[in-house]
Amino acid sequence: MTVRKKILITGASSGLGEGMARQFAARGRDLALCARRTGRLDALAAELRSAHGVTVLTSALDVNDHDRVFEVFKEFREEFGTLDRIIVNAGLGKGQPIGTGRFDANKQTLETNFVAALAQAEAAMEIFRDQRAGHLVFVSSFSALRGLPKNLTAYAASKAGLSALADGIRADVAGKPIKVTTLLPGYIESEMSARSEGRNPLQTGAEAGARAMVKAIEREPAKAFVPTFPWLPLSVIMRVAPLPVLRKFA
Repeated sequence: MTVRKKILITGASSGLGEGMARQFAARGRDLALCARRTGRLDALAAELRSAHGVTVLTSALDVNDHDRVFEVFKEFREEFGTLDRIIVNAGLGKGQPIGTGRFDANKQTLETNFVAALAQAEAAMEIFRDQRAGHLVFVSSFSALRGLPKNLTAYAASKAGLSALADGIRADVAGKPIKVTTLLPGYIESEMSARSEGRNPLQTGAEAGARAMVKAIEREPAKAFVPTFPWLPLSVIMRVAPLPVLRKFA
């Protein structure tokens, strides 16, 4: 297994991004963390430096500012000399049923989860192609497997697009020392899930979920459902489930 020592994570100030940062720092990895909320980001960086003795760089970044994405990734690489792994994690969970007058929310979800992810992928792959090595990770979602109703329609579509983007890049660099991983998390506790009504019985705690994600990333597979159970077995059902069953996932 290749040890990726210098890791960039977007959307790292909270949720899954923060959880992964904690897990990687505990493993002694140096980190480049970016997010919109720099107060929380800088506090996390200081905590990780103190607790684990690792180098942690930070930068303010709204991934919808596409030019800034390229600038920040380049700056991190210049400071570290190399970037071994880039995790495209920043995302948005907004969404309303299609045709209910909330085009704004659905558009924002697709722009953040897909178009901004493309900008991150472009910036990352420019670096990896130049280095002739690297590991690009996309945090997609279990919901990418099927179109989903209600508030998840735009979100699921954005994540399906993200998974397809990852597949295309993976095919493009097949046989080269650049790896591409698609993570498909199930329900993991986060700020996004906290906004949902009630707690899903299949939901995994934040720390356990982040631990599962990092364990999967370290294996560098093409795709991984996290946590493996129950989401890998459920993926088989998800692909063939009739429409009434899909409503239970929304």
